[in-house]
Amino acid sequence: MKKTIEKTKKADGKVVVKNPKTLDGVVVGDKMDKTVVVSVTRFVKHPKYQKHVKISKKYKAHDEVNKYKVGDKVTIVETRPISKDKHFKTI
Repeated sequence: MKKTIEKTKKADGKVVVKNPKTLDGVVVGDKMDKTVVVSVTRFVKHPKYQKHVKISKKYKAHDEVNKYKVGDKVTIVETRPISKDKHFKTI
């Protein structure tokens, strides 16, 4: 079951996300300026074999002050598109 994200449009044309997605993960890359790469791991039940499988996905997140380094546990939250690949920011 997918979580629906409600978006509303303000009078000035900006789109606001009401229920932003939050994810917990580990920083695996910090070489870019103001950007970290976060690996998010989750367990999903395979639809046919009914076995739990570990799935990892990498997200680029905005880190304004370059505070996080490789190995740090972080929480990221969905936000407006900051660049082509960045749609999350660190908390």
